[in-house]
Amino acid sequence: MTRVEIHQVPVLNDNYVYLLNDHASSTCGIVDPAVAGPVIEALDRLGWKPSWVLNTHHHGDHTGANLEFKQRYNCQIVGPRAEADNIPGLDLAVGDGDTFSLGDAEATVFDVPGHTSGHIAFWFKDSDALFCGDALFALGCGRVFEGTYEQMWRSLDKLRVLPGETQIYCAHEYTEANLRFALDIEPNNAALNSRGDIIFEARKSSKPTVPSSMADELATNPFLRADDPVLQEALGMMGADPLAVFSEVRTRKDNF
Repeated sequence: MTRVEIHQVPVLNDNYVYLLNDHASSTCGIVDPAVAGPVIEALDRLGWKPSWVLNTHHHGDHTGANLEFKQRYNCQIVGPRAEADNIPGLDLAVGDGDTFSLGDAEATVFDVPGHTSGHIAFWFKDSDALFCGDALFALGCGRVFEGTYEQMWRSLDKLRVLPGETQIYCAHEYTEANLRFALDIEPNNAALNSRGDIIFEARKSSKPTVPSSMADELATNPFLRADDPVLQEALGMMGADPLAVFSEVRTRKDNF
C-alpha cells in the first residue's frame, strides 16, 4: 500500500491546489493548478519537483498554470479524455475505469460529468483521498454548466459509494455558503447543525473546511441525499424520484 503525502495550497479567492508526493518513488503531482506563483513557493519550501499535473476538467481556474509548469519542470499533464481538446498541454488522456499511476501510488479515474461534459475525478484508494474538482464540494456540488441534472446526479451517485473514510479534496472553499443553503432546507437536521458549528468557527479564523469525509457528506450534504426520506420530507417531495429531488435541490441552490 502506497500513500501519498498531500499538501493544500490556497490560491485566488477560494481555490485549492493540491500537491501530492509519493515518497517511495519520489514522484510529485499537482492537482488543478489555477495559477503558478503560490504553488511554486510551496514546492520550493517542501523541496518537491513535480512530474505530473492532474486536471479534473478544462476550466481555466483548474488548468491556468498547466503550460507554465510544463515548461518549468518538464512535467507531464494528465486529464479527461472527453475534454482532451480543451486541456492545455495534455499528454495523457484518461477516462472512467482507467488507472493512473503517480509513481507507486495508483488512482482510479471516474467520469463524473455534469459541471462540465467530461469532468473526471481521481480516487487514490490507499490514501483515502478523492480529488473531485468541482463535481462534489463540502456540503455541495458544482453548478451544472455543460451537462444535465441527470448526469450530475449519476456522477454523485457513483462517488457516494466510496468508503466513509474517504477524504474529499474538492477545489473550492464554498463550504460556509453551502452550509447556509443546507440549513435553509433542513434547519432541524442535528448532524448538519453540529457540523455547522464547526464550520462557522473554522471560517471565523479563515481556516479551511476542506477536506471533509465522505461519511460527513453522506450525513449532511443535501446533494448526495436525494433518495433520503428525511430530505424528501423537508422538501415536500416524499416518495419522489431521486433525480427529481436532486433537480429541485440544485435549482434552489442556483437561486439561493
